[in-house]
Amino acid sequence: MKAGKDTVVSIHYTVSDATAAAIENSRERGEPVAVLLGHGGLIAGVEHALEGRTAGERFHVTVAPEEAYGPRRENAIQRVPKKYFHRPERLRPGMTTTLALKEGGRQAVTVHKVGMTTVDVDTNHPLAGKILSFDIEVVEVREAQPEELAHGHAHGPQGHVHADV
Repeated sequence: MKAGKDTVVSIHYTVSDATAAAIENSRERGEPVAVLLGHGGLIAGVEHALEGRTAGERFHVTVAPEEAYGPRRENAIQRVPKKYFHRPERLRPGMTTTLALKEGGRQAVTVHKVGMTTVDVDTNHPLAGKILSFDIEVVEVREAQPEELAHGHAHGPQGHVHADV
């Protein structure tokens, strides 16, 4: 079966930046990552590269910022009250943390400056503006289950499980 919209693709990957240092390696987590293609679960550049692939394929793809996490925005510093952070006393400049959004969900931010009552954060994704290199192994391609299509994401081997992050 070939990967395409509404298929679930399980992959192992290593992503690195221009320095060639690995940023993340899915093998360190053990199980391959399962994604439902065509539903926004992957950056566009990787999703496009997976289309038409089959289980057992290994390949390399370089993804420009426009098809990854976007260009860096220079005016992306925001001042946020400390009460919106879990354990704000532990925050230090340069750390990456998550911030709950008013409209729901979370956003990765980088701590820029910690004040007495507020924290200045860079709302750019930590990988924004970077050219990323992916080494990918397609482990499995399968049809998505109706429940996965209804939920808009792949379910793991244990069924429908949402991580409480």
